[in-house]
This record gives sequence, structure tokens and C-alpha cells, in this order.
Amino acid sequence: MKKIVILGCENSHAKQFLGFIRNNEKYADVYVAGVYSDDKVAAEKFSADFGVEVLPAPDAAAGQADGVIVTARHGAKHYEFAKPYMKSGVPMFIDKPVTVSPSDALSLVRDAKKNGVRLTGGSCLIHEDYVNSLKAKVESNSDGKVYGGFVRAPISFKNNYGDFFFYAQHLVETVMHVFGRYPEAVKAYKNGSDVATVVFRYNSYDVIGEFIEENYVYYASVSTEKGVYGNAFEVGESCFAAEFDAFYSLLCGEKQKTTYDDFIAPVFVLDAINESLQSGREVPIKFEKA
Repeated sequence: MKKIVILGCENSHAKQFLGFIRNNEKYADVYVAGVYSDDKVAAEKFSADFGVEVLPAPDAAAGQADGVIVTARHGAKHYEFAKPYMKSGVPMFIDKPVTVSPSDALSLVRDAKKNGVRLTGGSCLIHEDYVNSLKAKVESNSDGKVYGGFVRAPISFKNNYGDFFFYAQHLVETVMHVFGRYPEAVKAYKNGSDVATVVFRYNSYDVIGEFIEENYVYYASVSTEKGVYGNAFEVGESCFAAEFDAFYSLLCGEKQKTTYDDFIAPVFVLDAINESLQSGREVPIKFEKA
């Protein structure tokens, strides 16, 4: 059996993942040995609903697990929860936002690299079929020169889980997944209390991002020489299934599919957008390598 722990059960990921483990024969060799949450009520409810043991502390199973899923709502908790398990070298799923600061992101991946920890996670939107069709269009240049694009996604500006950082990686990582992992700069504009617009500057084009407060409409488009291709899309169970399957592949010994630097790149972009929102200026993105 592959024994895993889930650290953070306040969002839909933990429930979705446990459902896959229970209902898909492919994952019959996965056993959830325990769950932890700083929110004791959430942990106890999860335990009552699914019959999973509540861990007394996030590090209670360190050295005893074959894999770790970190889905705490607050990204500031992600490295804190993962750190005690790093020495054992077990694979990890880290939910979005990977962290809420570049310094924590670098510490996380440097620790992972040192101990041979293979990572997956981030935004589940990178697994959405339509998003990947746009990525393929950009990479292939099948419609001629790319002129830019547009991505819309929900945001929560004020919450108990890191404010802007809590939900913003969905939009940011969609932009990076489709148009390139390393934009050069961002400039963000707050339009009242409910909307923020971000210009992502690439070498040869710009991409516009539109955050809308708690409005769960997702949309993405690519503009090329031959036309504009855009559509609304939904974040369904298939996205969660794909990201859990990516974690399961690591449990089975497969190689990490992204570099450590690519994995944490969204954190640097999030940090730059947040700075731009505060300053009103264009902010160059200063990526650092693991």
C-alpha cells in the first residue's frame, strides 16, 4: 500500500481526492493514513464524513508516509506543513498558491531538490483540455504570429487565507501555461472593489488578465494572425482527476514533469502583481533559480 497524508482539508481538493481513491480501482493501493487541519472543526467533519484519522499535528506522520498532499487554504502554511516530510524524500502535491512569498517558494524547492522530493500541484486549470488546446496553438504557431490574448478568472481580494494570493494563481498560471512561463513584467489596475486588470508583458506581445471578485466565470483566448480563438470553460471534476493522477504517477515512481524553477515561477508573478496593485507602477518580474 502507498500510505499518504492530507495536510489541510478545508477546500474541495481533499474531498475530491479521497473520492478518487475510494471509487477508482486504479488507486486501490493508496491508503489515507491521516488528515490534519488548523481548522479543527473542518478536520473533525472530514473525519466523520470519510472515516479518516485526524492527525494531532501536521508533522505527526513525518517519516511514516509514502506521499504528502498539502491543500491548506492559506499558502503561507504550505512549506511549513511540507517541511517535516522533506528528509524522507517522498513525493508531494502542493496546492495553489504554492506559497505566498518568493522566499518561501525558494526555500521549499531548494529543500525538495536537496532531498530528491518530486513535486506536482499548482493550479488545476493547467489540466483543462481547452486551456491546453490554446497552449498548443501558441507553441505550434499554426495560425501565424501570436499577437496576445485574454484570460478571465475569479479572485478573492479580502479573506483569511492570504487575500490576493489565495485564489489568484488560477488566472496567473493559466496565462503562464498558455503564453509562456516567464513574462517579463506586469502592470495591474484596480477598477473599483470588484475588478482588477493585469497586463502581462512578454517579449513580443501582451496578455490581458481580468480578475473579478467571486465571479466564477473562466474564459481564455488567443489572438493570432489568422484569427481570435476564445471560449468560456468550466473547472470540472476532470481537472481535479488529472492533478490527482499526476500525484499518483509520482507515488508510482515516475519522474517530476516540471522543473523546480517552473513550479515556483507563478509565485514571483503573483508577488509582482501584488506590488503593482499597491504602487500603480509596472513591475519587472525578478525570477530566482532554485
